[in-house]
Amino acid sequence: MAAVDRFSLLYREISRSCSFYMEALALVGAWYTVRKCVSLAFDAYSMLRLHVMPKLGCEVDLVKQYGQWAVVTGSTDGVGKAYAEELAKRGVNLVLVSRSKEKLEAVSRSISETYHVETDFIVADFSKGREPYPAIKEALKDREIGILVNNVGMFTDYPDYFANLSEDVLWDMIHINIASANMMTHIVLPGMVKKKKGAIVNVSSIVCCQPTPLTTIYGASKMYLDYFSRAIHHEYASKGIFVQSLIPSTIATKMVAFSSFLSKRSFLLPSAEEYASHAVSTLGVSTRTAGYWRHEILLALAERLPEWMWARLALYITRILRKQAVAPPGK
Repeated sequence: MAAVDRFSLLYREISRSCSFYMEALALVGAWYTVRKCVSLAFDAYSMLRLHVMPKLGCEVDLVKQYGQWAVVTGSTDGVGKAYAEELAKRGVNLVLVSRSKEKLEAVSRSISETYHVETDFIVADFSKGREPYPAIKEALKDREIGILVNNVGMFTDYPDYFANLSEDVLWDMIHINIASANMMTHIVLPGMVKKKKGAIVNVSSIVCCQPTPLTTIYGASKMYLDYFSRAIHHEYASKGIFVQSLIPSTIATKMVAFSSFLSKRSFLLPSAEEYASHAVSTLGVSTRTAGYWRHEILLALAERLPEWMWARLALYITRILRKQAVAPPGK
């Protein structure tokens, strides 16, 4: 009988302890669920605010908000050209910057005639180190620049191992992808500060979010732009300057011409025009965005995957792309 009483007492004590732990776990579970629901609701609202509301007529008046003139680098092809056209649709006058005078003349004339805005252009080869900037500074000194789009960039001919890249490619990547954004920002920022308004868009890439093998220097240069954008926004937001880090995934442009799959438009691979249409509508709304709702999903995934998983998956894909690019024709 005593044994039964002891067992009964032990059972009640264990039940009481289990009940306490179960209640504690239930509270933790409830807190986690509420937190996730709030996070999901916030993400959904952010997606609507970024990618739906502007398309429903809530677009920012870019001329009124920032000024009449925009400078776009790398503006004769791909995203740069498409972005410039989208700005022109919104009544923004343009200064186009690229290295080909013939292309600049053609694009400048086409945009002016199509959208009835003023256009000008500056011939500049950003791979030449410090050489092009005095001429750019002189050409822009009398312009009140409201928007700067640091779009110019280069990728390697195809994904490749770092040691295989030539010194010329390494220096060109640094000069074009990193130095150009620094110097162009340094040229136009004082004027923006003086009039207490302006916007700077730095085009980064989704590969800046995690180490991506075989695109090492490109990804590192884009990570620099992302950091640069966020830091300088905090530095100058109080002075009326809006700085945006634009982080797209792959876009079907000449930059990925080494792959027939990547250079063909699909559900996750928009054309430059489709991407730019969405990206421009986020200007003044978000300081850090993929610029396109489908890429926003990919960006969220990229930032949440464990590094080892992202790196292994990226290495598998880039090795395939490299193999296809270096394969002899017909194989």
